[in-house]
Amino acid sequence: MVLRARLNGTPGEGAQRSAPATGNAEAYKSLKGSIHLKLLDKFDLAALESLSPEALRQEIASMVERLLQEETAVINGAERSTLIRDIQHEMLGFGPLELLMADPAVSDILVNSWRQIYVERRGRLELTPVTFSDEKHLLRIIDKIVSLVGRRIDESSPMVDARLPDGSRVNAVIPPVAIDGPMMSIRRFAKVPLKMENLTGEPLKTLTPEMALLLQGLVKAKLNVLISGGTGAGKTTLLNILSGYIPEYERVVTIEDAAELQMQQPHVIRMETRPMNIEGKGEINQRALVRNALRMRPDRIIIGEVRGAEAFDMLQAMNTGHEGSLTTIHANTPRDALARLENMVGMANMSLPHKAARQQISSALSVIVQVLRLVDGRRKVTSIQEITGMEGDVVTTQEIFTFKQVGIGADGIVQGHFQATGIRPKFSDRLRAFGVQLPEGLFDPARQYQ
Repeated sequence: MVLRARLNGTPGEGAQRSAPATGNAEAYKSLKGSIHLKLLDKFDLAALESLSPEALRQEIASMVERLLQEETAVINGAERSTLIRDIQHEMLGFGPLELLMADPAVSDILVNSWRQIYVERRGRLELTPVTFSDEKHLLRIIDKIVSLVGRRIDESSPMVDARLPDGSRVNAVIPPVAIDGPMMSIRRFAKVPLKMENLTGEPLKTLTPEMALLLQGLVKAKLNVLISGGTGAGKTTLLNILSGYIPEYERVVTIEDAAELQMQQPHVIRMETRPMNIEGKGEINQRALVRNALRMRPDRIIIGEVRGAEAFDMLQAMNTGHEGSLTTIHANTPRDALARLENMVGMANMSLPHKAARQQISSALSVIVQVLRLVDGRRKVTSIQEITGMEGDVVTTQEIFTFKQVGIGADGIVQGHFQATGIRPKFSDRLRAFGVQLPEGLFDPARQYQ
């Protein structure tokens, strides 16, 4: 083949050098670097377009084997397989991060420096033995990641948000902003999206089956729902699952800052914001996308996260016939969510009095679902509240379900239970009108749900 034919020249410098002793990490790193550089020198880049990924992996493996023979490297079978795998990852993937990206239990990869990488598994942060060779190696991988989506990162633009082909969200920061060297965080999403039964069952137990039935009914009855929570609390995951209850015959328009939603419906229009270019022009923000979405004949509008002036246009849409819309917001409590939403409406520069803004919020939104990441790493739906209207200048709410924490066990696991407050929501009649039948006693406060 074209690639292999280029190896038929004279052996490179150091061909007679022996391989490092088994277990010597520095010597292994040196050998890998030497093989990698020679491979890049002999690699026919023009042949990339004519080979499938699997054929390319096989070709790289064959080339590495040949180079090892030229080096007269004395390494065992396990070391040889590891070396081939690592070089394949360097050439075709994201280097040392490939092993972490392949682990389905890893939800976050946090690269603090080239020598320190943490991951989150099941809500807990763990230090990994994975490292990069040096800062240049990490910078090369960061540049490779951001270039995949047409972004750039350098001293003049030292911060970047990007999205990998698998939907993972990447944020990278380099000097001079990053004091201790390049750093990167990768928020990963399951290849197979979670379903409601995953949240209601063990080991997650994010909410009860009864609460899930209520949330499912809210979506089917086209009530506007705001999901509130902190970073990493599971807002997007819950939004994804709730969107699965939207009927297939409805036209859904999604608007996101970085595309994360994994919609299952056949009729979905996806839009994503665009940052400004190097000249400071060409930015398309969420507010512009929300306005444009109103001209696209949507049955529902789903905003991945509301975070600015687009809140005003979103509320306007909800108040003018676009029922059943869903969005998330960063807030620690439902009351904080309402306050943040009011502040965002103020960013639209519409000079609305506070009372008018609150009236817009109370008439547009029906339910706030609060999610929380507990100290043990587990996520819980800690409150489901109905927005009932206004009393004076205050938006009034009533809590339907709550999670009561009673302590922390010796193993560090939070102890508590879900409980109905005993209040029957005003939207019950609307649920019945849409054919949603809830079990008898669902709102009975005497029942505790573990």
